[in-house]
Amino acid sequence: MMRHAFVAMPFGSKPGQDGLAIDFERIFDDYMLPALHAAGLKVFRTRTEGPPGEADADMLQHLLMADVVVADITLDDPNVWHALGVRHALRASGVFLVQATQGTATDPSPGENQRLRYHLKAGGPDPDSLIDDRQRLSNTVSSLPDAQHGTSPIHHALPHLREPDWRTLLPVQRNALTGPYAAWADRLDSARPGDILVLADEAPCTALHIAARLAAGDALMRLRHCDFALEQFDRVLELEPGHILARRRRASCLARLGRVIEAREAVCSLVTETPEASEAPETRALAGSIDKADWISRWALADAAHGAMRARAASENAPLSAAIEHYRQAFMRDPSRYRAGLNALTLMLLRRHLGCAKAADDSRRLSDGLQWSIGAALALMPDDYRVRSSDAEYCLLRGDLAHVREAYRHATAVAGGDWHALDSSRRSLCLLRDLGFRPAETAAAFEIIDDALARTEPPFVPRQIFLFSGHMADAPDRATPRFPAGLEPAAAAAIGATLDALGAGPGDLALTQGASGGDILFLEACKARQVRLHLMLPLPEPEFLARSVASARHGARWRTRYDSIRHALDDPPRVLPDELGPLPEADANPFERCNRWLLATALSWGIDKVSFICLWNGEGGDGPGGTAHMHAEMKRRTGKVSWIDTRKLPHQPA
Repeated sequence: MMRHAFVAMPFGSKPGQDGLAIDFERIFDDYMLPALHAAGLKVFRTRTEGPPGEADADMLQHLLMADVVVADITLDDPNVWHALGVRHALRASGVFLVQATQGTATDPSPGENQRLRYHLKAGGPDPDSLIDDRQRLSNTVSSLPDAQHGTSPIHHALPHLREPDWRTLLPVQRNALTGPYAAWADRLDSARPGDILVLADEAPCTALHIAARLAAGDALMRLRHCDFALEQFDRVLELEPGHILARRRRASCLARLGRVIEAREAVCSLVTETPEASEAPETRALAGSIDKADWISRWALADAAHGAMRARAASENAPLSAAIEHYRQAFMRDPSRYRAGLNALTLMLLRRHLGCAKAADDSRRLSDGLQWSIGAALALMPDDYRVRSSDAEYCLLRGDLAHVREAYRHATAVAGGDWHALDSSRRSLCLLRDLGFRPAETAAAFEIIDDALARTEPPFVPRQIFLFSGHMADAPDRATPRFPAGLEPAAAAAIGATLDALGAGPGDLALTQGASGGDILFLEACKARQVRLHLMLPLPEPEFLARSVASARHGARWRTRYDSIRHALDDPPRVLPDELGPLPEADANPFERCNRWLLATALSWGIDKVSFICLWNGEGGDGPGGTAHMHAEMKRRTGKVSWIDTRKLPHQPA
C-alpha cells in the first residue's frame, strides 16, 4: 500500500516576511516532493489558487482521505490556514507543519507541535542543508503510525468527536480524486477474498486499505477460513489500533477458532478501553456469541449415543445463561437486531427444555417482541433470505408443524441457490436436533433444507491446493540459459514426483499462470493426476500468449500444449485486469502482480491446505510477487514448500 500525502502551501513566487521573494514551486519540487516520495508517499497538490477559503471539491477530498497533510506555514496564507482548519475538523491526526528559516536553527520553538524547519537561500531551498532537510521531513512523516494521536487541536479539545466515514462525504459528481476511489470500491464490492487482498495492498490510502481488509476478513469468515480472516483484522489494527469493528470481528474469529478465553479477553479489553462500545448492541451480541460458543464446546463432543450430550449441556448452565442475557440485552437495546433476539429465545427455550432453568423466564415477552421485529423486517424485505430464514427459525421455536413447513418452504424459495446460506440454516438446526428439541418440527425443517441443498450446486471445496511458480522456457535470444530445452524432461519428471509425494489427485486444485516452461509442465502433470486446473493470467489472453507462450523456443509447440490444457479447464482462465482493473501504477509489473494474486487466492482457500511448488534457480529479487517472495511467504506460513532447484537437474542435449 502506498500512503497518500496532500501538500497545502502557497503557489508560485510570494514575498516573504523580509520582502524578498520565495519560490514555492522550487520548494515543492526540490524539498517536499523528494522527501515525501522517499517516505513511500504518493503526493498530491492542487494546482489552482482560488479566493481565500473557497471550498474546492478536490482539495476537500484530499484533506479527508490523505494519510498525511503537510502544510507550509512560512507565510500567513489564508488558503493554507483554511486547509488546516478543514483537516483538523475532519481527521484526528496526520498533520505536519513545515516553515522556512533563513538562519541555522532547526529545532522548533516550545509549543510548535510537529513543526519542521527547512532552510532558504536566494528564495529557494538552501543547497547546503537540502539533503538534511529532506531527510528530516521524510523521517518525520515515516513515523506516522507512532504519531497518530493528538495532532488535531479540535479533536484534542473535543475527545468525543468522531472522524466521519469517508464514504458519507464523497461528492455527488466524481472528480479527479474520487473517481479512482469509487472505481476501486466498486471492484471491491464484487470481488472474491483473494482478489480483495490484492486490492487492499494496492489501496491508494489507509482508509481504503482498512475497508478492503475488513471486507476480506468478512468474506473469509463466511467461507469459514477464520484463521486467515483473523490475519486481516490484525492488519487493520496495526494501522488503527482503536478500530472498534475490527476489534469485534477479531474477537468473533477467535471464538469461531475455539479460542474462547482469548475471545472473551478481547471483548473485555474493548469494553474497558472504549466505554462507548460497552453498552452497544453489537458488543452485547458479540459477547453472547462467545458465551454460546463456549457453552457448545463444553458438551458437543460428549457421547451422544448414551445421552451424555444432553446431560452435559444441562450441566453447563453458567455460560448458557450468560449467552442468553447478552443476546437479550442486545435485542432490547436495538429491536431491529432480530438475530440477537432469536438467539436469546432459542437458548432460553433450550435451557427450559434441558431442565436447568431456575431463574425468571421472560420468554413470552421476548417472543412477542421478536415476532413484531421479524414481522416488520418481512414487510420491508420479503425476499431477503436472512429475514425469511429468521422467520422460519422463529416458527420452529413457537409454531405448529404446518407453520414450520410453510415458513421453511418460503425461506428456501428465496434462497436463490445460495448454498452457503442454506448450509448455515442447516447448522443452526443441528443444535436443536442434538439436544432433542421439538423433534418432529426439527425433522421437518431438516427435510426441507436438505431438499433445497440437494437441488443447489455445492461450491467446489478443494482437498489440497497446489500453487506453482517456475521459470519460463528460454526465448531464442536469451543470453544466459535458465530453462533450455534440454532441461524439460528432468523438470517434468521432478514436478510429477513432487505431486506424487504430496498425494495429488481428484478433488485437489492447481493454481498457476500458464506460461511456457514450468507452468505448462506443472499443468500437464496435474491434468494427468485429475487435479482441477485453474489458470490466472496477468494479461488479456492474446497478449499473454504472445509474450509468455509463443515467445519461447519452439513456441508453436508450447502454444499447442497450452491449448490442450485450455480445453480441459472446468472454468475459463481468470484475467487479472478484467477482474481487478488496470495496474495501480504505470510502471508496475503485471506478472508480479499476478503472482501476488495467485498467492492470495491460494491462501483464501485455507492456509493449511496450500502447498507451494517452485521450479527455480534460487535467483531474483525479494520484491513482492517474485518467486523468492512467494517461497519465503509460504515457508513462513506453512512450511509446505517443494523447491525444485533447476541448477541441480540434469540437462539433455537440445
